[in-house]
Amino acid sequence: MKKINIALIGCGFLGQRHLKTLHALRNKANIVAICDHHLEHAKALGRQYHVPIVQNYRELTGTIDAVSVCTPTITHAGIASFFLKEGVHAFVEKPITYSLDEADMLIKLAEENNVKLQVGHVERFNSAFTTIEPIVQDPLFIECHRLNLFPNRSLDIGVVMDLMIHDIDIILGLVKSPIKDIQAVGINVLTDKEDIANARLTFANGCVCNVTASRISPEVTRKIRLFTKNAYISLDYAKQEASIYSKDERGIHKRNIPIEKEEPLKKELEHFIDCVRDDQRPKVSGIEGRQALKVALDITQKIWEHHQSLS
Repeated sequence: MKKINIALIGCGFLGQRHLKTLHALRNKANIVAICDHHLEHAKALGRQYHVPIVQNYRELTGTIDAVSVCTPTITHAGIASFFLKEGVHAFVEKPITYSLDEADMLIKLAEENNVKLQVGHVERFNSAFTTIEPIVQDPLFIECHRLNLFPNRSLDIGVVMDLMIHDIDIILGLVKSPIKDIQAVGINVLTDKEDIANARLTFANGCVCNVTASRISPEVTRKIRLFTKNAYISLDYAKQEASIYSKDERGIHKRNIPIEKEEPLKKELEHFIDCVRDDQRPKVSGIEGRQALKVALDITQKIWEHHQSLS
């Protein structure tokens, strides 16, 4: 099996998780180098994982097949575009970029240079979701709650781009219909961007989705509830558990869905490595990443328009 030579750009909270996971996937990938502007921090990780350090990611030209970009969102376009132009496959953490123009640029570069572009929407690889996805047919109503502790990171973006975008991506993948209307509200509490947000999405096929996200919650919650004509499915991403409530002439019956729990990030990065090695299309390509970004930006705009109308 051909191993993929990969580098990691950004060694913050998510970057460290990527490093640990890529190290666990060393039967499929060689970590060529790590790069972070906090040099001492990078050196410590380099010693821990026995990986070389580079100070400038441009030094990696010609030495790698792929790159994982785990830097602040505002830097994604500049870093990823450099590697895509060099013919290097790129995994970019969500959101794909800060703007739609930047996302379009990355998608175009990936196509022109015949390389893979995958976006880090990790819930797509959650075992609970992959188990229930085939049985969710024509959802009528979806409710999502994603609550987190204050992160002290990713503060260059609001909670919609930071957390809600996970559920946006899942919803778009399930509903498969154009959005007809968006209503949204949100407030900033600890930052100058929205820290709590709620959005109501109405789709052309009649499906309605209510999505709530908070990054100032005292506890962590990651749940989705899906209602179809004949069933109600409840899923807990954190616990990787799911139940289905179905009805027949005898009433409503609950069944716990058996799930083989796996680490979602490991499945996600392994999928990227396999796509590079076997020339497959990523499950969450730049196109899906852009679609989620578009809705996240629309929701954010609605939130701040609502703010302005009250002032």
